[in-house]
Amino acid sequence: MLKLLSGSGFVSRSLYFLDAIAHKFTVPDEAEMIIEEITVTAFQQHTRIVGCEQTHAAICVDPGDEAERIVDRLAQRGLQLQAIALTHAHMDHVGGVAALKQLCPEAEIILHRADEPLYLGLPEQPAWLGIPRTQWRALGFDYAAPPKVDRYWQDGETYTVGALSFQVLHCPGHTPGHVVLFEPRERKAFVGDCLFAGSIGRTDLPGGSYEQLLDSLMHKLMPLGDDVVVYSGHGPATTIGQERRTNPFLTGAYTPGRYL
Repeated sequence: MLKLLSGSGFVSRSLYFLDAIAHKFTVPDEAEMIIEEITVTAFQQHTRIVGCEQTHAAICVDPGDEAERIVDRLAQRGLQLQAIALTHAHMDHVGGVAALKQLCPEAEIILHRADEPLYLGLPEQPAWLGIPRTQWRALGFDYAAPPKVDRYWQDGETYTVGALSFQVLHCPGHTPGHVVLFEPRERKAFVGDCLFAGSIGRTDLPGGSYEQLLDSLMHKLMPLGDDVVVYSGHGPATTIGQERRTNPFLTGAYTPGRYL
């Protein structure tokens, strides 16, 4: 039950896991960008520290939990956290924001304004999945109200982290304010939950839209280029080209409702 937050239903989750096994992608090493992955929560969400090798500036993309572990990893790599960079406001991606902000008060929290209602509603998000309130604490889902957002993403802006320059792409569908962070020189995209290896994000939670998500994927992500490495919020890394060729939601092999 706890893996339902990101995927788009039984069929997509089944395809996702089969496809992940079939073509797990090996990411090449790059000198300029540091990527530290920390998998957290019962949802197996990938929190990532993304840093600049030259300047040691860093952002934390989607801290779902375990803030102390994130801070320890920053220290191990000699990185200075400048921002808590949120792709969207689902609980498995923002559950650790409050604790991380407390440990790193100088780091600004950045979110798209369209996702702020979801963000402010964090304490009630476990109810969306039908998880009984009596189990929230045991599962680590007893969230307090999150700290205020310091800055809002703007579609098309460039966000600089040391020598790295990320293009911010507003990609609604999984949530209204979902964004993708794309570094064109490194050819890497941090896509949150809009695209996975072999699947796409679910769209049946508040603010989701299947039509919007497909439009975002086709008009914002696919044009980035087949060589772009995709880092999703769950599962293995992949590439735009791999998903263009094999992802059933992008090839037309899967139609919503067809297998129900």
